[in-house]
Amino acid sequence: MATSKEYQMFVQEQLAPMGDISMRTMMGEYIIYYKNKVIGGLYDNRFLVKPVNAARNLMPDAPMEQPYSGAKEMLLVERLEDPVFLSELFSAIYAELPAPRKKHKG
Repeated sequence: MATSKEYQMFVQEQLAPMGDISMRTMMGEYIIYYKNKVIGGLYDNRFLVKPVNAARNLMPDAPMEQPYSGAKEMLLVERLEDPVFLSELFSAIYAELPAPRKKHKG
């Protein structure tokens, strides 16, 4: 089952106040970028983020779920209608992730 357009639009609306958010479709799902870093994605109408320490600290009871079969588990975000929390979560995850790799022209 792929993520519905309605769910994608709902999550995008919740994240819009943060600015600098983009989503890229990938095989019926959506990868979420914040300031050009991959933060997480939408998988089967679930909002999952990378399980970095900062995210675990902010969501200590969040379940770990696989985005798809064979993938590494990610944290399920359930507080979708709390813009202050989402902003804090994304800022914390962003700070912990490495800088995006430079693309080589070749």
